[in-house]
Amino acid sequence: MSLLIFHKLLAIFCTVALGWAAGRMRWLGEPAGGIDPARLLGNAAFYIFVPALLFRATARMDVATMPWSALGAYFGPAVAYVLVLYGWHRLRQPTLAAGADLEASERTAAQPAVRAFAATFGNSAQVGVPVVAALFGEAGLGIHVALISLHALVLLTLCTMLVELDLARTRSLHEASASLWRTLKSTVRNAVVHPVTLPVLLGGLWHATGVPLPAPVDETLALLGTAVAPLCLVLIGITLAYTDTATVRRAARSALATTLLKLLVLPALVLAVAHWGLGLQGLALKVVVLMAALPSGSNALIFAQRYRTLEAEATTAIVLSTVGYMATVTLWLAVLARLG
Repeated sequence: MSLLIFHKLLAIFCTVALGWAAGRMRWLGEPAGGIDPARLLGNAAFYIFVPALLFRATARMDVATMPWSALGAYFGPAVAYVLVLYGWHRLRQPTLAAGADLEASERTAAQPAVRAFAATFGNSAQVGVPVVAALFGEAGLGIHVALISLHALVLLTLCTMLVELDLARTRSLHEASASLWRTLKSTVRNAVVHPVTLPVLLGGLWHATGVPLPAPVDETLALLGTAVAPLCLVLIGITLAYTDTATVRRAARSALATTLLKLLVLPALVLAVAHWGLGLQGLALKVVVLMAALPSGSNALIFAQRYRTLEAEATTAIVLSTVGYMATVTLWLAVLARLG
């Protein structure tokens, strides 16, 4: 088991290292002249590949066979955890100086949701799938895949709504003519016409028709969706290469806090709610706790890049949590073994 995890983590680090080497050698050019290669790749992921993945997952979702008890045991505490973290970071957010420009204000406004997302969203595919398959076989993998099918839909959509609300509030403070109606209308429009929310809504509408996706469309979406994982991992390495060492060092403290929240606090919360709160036991309990215990996923960087804030912190948190996962997954397996 440990060797399997090691090999999967090694593959992740090798892919990140390839991105770092490409960035250091400037294979994609210099981040100058208004063209940042890292942001260009991030936009490609966020506007093309992630929407394809989300639309296909929603359109193909089989509601009748979903393990709803396991889904509730994971997403209930995970959503509450996001909201608490978001609220905590908002309370601790420094007040902007008078006269701060709108762009700086928007970057600051997006930080609470970006931090909450990085401390919640796990690497459910590249790490989670092989680990669960090796430990629990096809039965466990079925529960895990159901969790994956809603993972991005729930957490990305929730954090997107939180960000867009904060951005709308910030813009209203910079506009003398802003009104409650205009702010509300802008928030709804930006939250719905969005590369995360819109594919989910359209996929849900398609699913409601009961019509299967045409084979060429399904194959195209599947092909685009497979690019998300390697592209995001390469992007992590490129972002590290393009970010100066001093910036990464400054981000390390906050990234370490995010890592501890992701690897220790979230799985502890899910375990407490699922086992002692909802009475979940056996295989389902083990799968949802290990889902919560996964390292931060690469979508945390894509989300940070989308709102042009905390990219170095998100990148560092992904790397640190992936390194720490080898130790913490052993801890959670031991705890689950004692619970039977």
